[in-house]
Amino acid sequence: MSRWFQYVKEFAKIFVIFIICTVFFYYGLRLMHEEYNEFHRYDEPDGQAVKVFEMEDMNWIDRLSIFFRLGE
Repeated sequence: MSRWFQYVKEFAKIFVIFIICTVFFYYGLRLMHEEYNEFHRYDEPDGQAVKVFEMEDMNWIDRLSIFFRLGE
């Protein structure tokens, strides 16, 4: 009977540790979600931002040529 009790005791310890770790993980994910939920990715940048893309006036044959050469 004591061996069976030891197995139950060890199982209970592992189960409690698993539940505690799961709760910490869950609340950690919720905290990160709340932090990044307030982050607006598509706002205009502040400071000395530089526009990195300018559309040039090209005809469709030149664009097709670049597509085949570079694989854009």
